[in-house]
Amino acid sequence: MSFEEDNTALRPEANSTGTDATPRKRAATKAAKKAAKKAVKKRAAKKTATVKSADSGQADLFTPGEVSPKPTNAEYSGGDDEVTFARNIKVDQLEEREVPQFNHSDAPRDPQLQRQESKSYKGHHASGGHKGGGHKGGGEQKDHQPHPNDRPRGGGKFNKNNKNSNKRKRGKNRWQNKPGGRREREEETPIEFGELLDWELLDQREEILKLAEELKSDGGEPLDYYRIYDMELPELREEVLALEIHIPHAPNRDQLIDAIATHAAAQKKAIITTGILEVLDEDDGGLLVYERDSYRVKALSAYVPQAFIEYYGLQRGHIVKAQLQPHREGESCPVVVNIEEVMGQDPETLSGIVPFTERVPYYPTSRILLESNSEAKWDNLSMRVVDCLTPVGFGQRGLIVAPPRTGKTVLMQGMANSIQKNYPDAHLIILLIDERPEEVTDFRRQVKGEVISSTFDESAESHVHAAEMVIEKARRMVEVGKDVVILLDSITRLARAYNTTMPSSGKILSGGVEANALQKPKRFFGSARNIEDGGSLTIIATALVETGSKMDEVIFEEFKGTGNMELHLDRGLSDKRIFPALSLDKSGTRKEELLYHPDEILKIYSLRRAMKGLPSTDAMEMLIQRIKKTNTNAEFLMSVAR
Repeated sequence: MSFEEDNTALRPEANSTGTDATPRKRAATKAAKKAAKKAVKKRAAKKTATVKSADSGQADLFTPGEVSPKPTNAEYSGGDDEVTFARNIKVDQLEEREVPQFNHSDAPRDPQLQRQESKSYKGHHASGGHKGGGHKGGGEQKDHQPHPNDRPRGGGKFNKNNKNSNKRKRGKNRWQNKPGGRREREEETPIEFGELLDWELLDQREEILKLAEELKSDGGEPLDYYRIYDMELPELREEVLALEIHIPHAPNRDQLIDAIATHAAAQKKAIITTGILEVLDEDDGGLLVYERDSYRVKALSAYVPQAFIEYYGLQRGHIVKAQLQPHREGESCPVVVNIEEVMGQDPETLSGIVPFTERVPYYPTSRILLESNSEAKWDNLSMRVVDCLTPVGFGQRGLIVAPPRTGKTVLMQGMANSIQKNYPDAHLIILLIDERPEEVTDFRRQVKGEVISSTFDESAESHVHAAEMVIEKARRMVEVGKDVVILLDSITRLARAYNTTMPSSGKILSGGVEANALQKPKRFFGSARNIEDGGSLTIIATALVETGSKMDEVIFEEFKGTGNMELHLDRGLSDKRIFPALSLDKSGTRKEELLYHPDEILKIYSLRRAMKGLPSTDAMEMLIQRIKKTNTNAEFLMSVAR
């Protein structure tokens, strides 16, 4: 049926006469025109859908990365009496070109590339491909904006190898989020195991011991690897020259140490070292780390096979003396082939040692006298004041509560020097967490003890690792009956480091502290105790207050009741340049009667009662002036009764 027939069929029958005929005819004509227009639009929509489906069937003919052409809109014109419909479909011919293969797994989803794709898409439309007369006024049809995920998959300027698209990415560091980048390499452990963990010989202890006998078959004087490792670069160069070892290039420190060890192994000499055991995860053995590196894992850290750890029952923190084999090709760490001593004893006797946590703790009963002779280079006056007001004993758990710039560093240096001089048998460890590098150097020059540090420019993981290695080593030493003293600066920064490394649990206390973040620093501080059967662990740590940080206040409140000695420093005294700036009212020791001599404690009580009515600043200033007039505390206390 033609369009005119259809239009005629839609007309109403003209059977009306009279005055109503003309209005009815006009209404019928108007209704017929509307129906005709609707029919035209409906047919045009069907034909347009047919064209689109045909075009979609040809989509596979286009290569990835190209935009398939879109058909122009249908043009039509209509009149009152007759309507003509014209359809004209124009399809642009695509230029044939070779398209390189594109690896989708290598395609970086980068905002810069997305912007380039969007511009390319717009440029294709603006070049004149889509024009039609379907809209009023003709003109160009509004371009369709592509979705960011509709990325062209072809080559060209979207190729990842194109330098112009990847060079100088705005707002992003070239090393950022790249595995193996420069910044990550600096933080990674430089040790290389190679095929060491898969070496079947290390699974059997007997086979390892046979290898150890072969390595020292010459029986000459063994090489002290620990002594070599502790040398500075100039000393290592002199050692290499003395041994007449030729190295063709300019070697670094590790290469010199490796050359000396290889030279000794070639002469069938035993290589002996002493280090602290760091146990690896997943039963992969362990490593011997050294005090020089603050117990960090380095490239030359010796590997301890799992067979030795299981046979002797070695634990983290054990001091191990072992025989080494130089590293093999493709590996950086030497291998332990024999365990000679553990904690200075035969390794076979480790099974009879009572663990640290099963020993009975008690209050400190043996006093640590900090006073020394008047010729001491450190601040002996501060040590005498501490002896009078807050006595310290072996096994003490003490806090030095210090606002900024009140002299806590000088006070700790004086304590370290006094302990080192008065009790040389006690093992002193100074642990500096999140401190300035120059303060670490100053401690190492002022104190002749073991200084372990992790400065503020290192990661929180480094702070935590240093603290855990120190406390595990101290526990192992206490288990064999030794007295260990740890001076920690500071417990506040250590707690901050634990809070940073703690995974988020969703339970945040005031100040931004994780609910479980302080459990491990409390375990560290709580390890200080006097053991009834022998041995003790003394920890004197600084706690920072009045720093303006809510977190520091929360940390101090958590540790406030855990110690049995508190030494508070006063900001008012330090502002007047009166040192030691010790607060008389707030400082004290629990169970101090176990440390004072019976005659001495009566004098101390009398002294405190005499100064009770005075202001804290005036009382402390008067006490310091009276102590300065005497040479010893005994002489001073004898003058108190006068």
